[in-house]
Amino acid sequence: MSEHFTHINDDLLVKYLLEEASPGEREAVERWVASSDSNRLYFEQLRTIWEKSKTLRAVSTVNEEAAWQRFQQRVQKKEKRPLGGLRIAASIIIILAIATIAYLVQKNGPVQQLTAQAIEKTVTDTLPDGSVITLNKRSSLTYPEKFKGESRAVALKGEAFFNVTANKEKPFIITVNDVQVKVVGTSFNIKSTADSIEVIVETGVVQVLKGNQMVELHPGEKTVVYQTAATLQKHKEEEKLYNYYRTREFVCEDTPLWKLVQVLNEAYNSNIVIERAELRNLPLTTTFNNESLDQVLEVISATFNIKVDKQVDRIILR
Repeated sequence: MSEHFTHINDDLLVKYLLEEASPGEREAVERWVASSDSNRLYFEQLRTIWEKSKTLRAVSTVNEEAAWQRFQQRVQKKEKRPLGGLRIAASIIIILAIATIAYLVQKNGPVQQLTAQAIEKTVTDTLPDGSVITLNKRSSLTYPEKFKGESRAVALKGEAFFNVTANKEKPFIITVNDVQVKVVGTSFNIKSTADSIEVIVETGVVQVLKGNQMVELHPGEKTVVYQTAATLQKHKEEEKLYNYYRTREFVCEDTPLWKLVQVLNEAYNSNIVIERAELRNLPLTTTFNNESLDQVLEVISATFNIKVDKQVDRIILR
């Protein structure tokens, strides 16, 4: 402190910042600040940390009174040092205080929830951990702006393909209704409907959990969780049709006609109906690469000698 203003201490400076100082005290502080560059620098640094603390203390768990006492004790220990050393020490303490508050806010503050949404076309997005998702139409994924804690938790509605960044210390968990899908690093597809949730794995290992049940899936395996199912079961999955919204291809390998029609209705918002039961399981092996619905129907008609009857509200295969 300046030798002409020995009564100017940190408590009075804080009192000044709180606008609780008397007119005489305010004048004394302002004279002290103006008396030297070092005093002015010290005051400006103290005002900076004060303003930062007002902004951030709402989410801080620090005991402010105890922290202030520690601050004063550190300064008092250095009072016998030359003035320049005291100012440097005080500056370091202030900088450390700002860094501490910023860390506490980042650690304890609320995390904003974000939503990726696909309405009439597919959407690809990258999550905070580098994982990449592709959402099918009429689907959404809710996730935090930053993954904190011991897991990476997201919530899915609809259908999405996940390519999850590996992190053994922090598993990736997707919640879909009352089902959880847990992975470390892998790629897989999840599709939820009104009565079921389908999980198909391409790479890695995926755990699907419902209540106290769990099934573990490996590449080429799938499970379909029905609302009324008593147990979880897994099956081999050789069909590639589920990937149509991501690859823009309809890959059919001895695929029954009913399954292709189901996917076409999803992809083109159409209403294709198979009129005769004997047509449902006709197998088709071909690949439609980004072709129109009319082109696909022409191939189906020519392959199976089926009549395609286009009406106002539906398309009938007979």
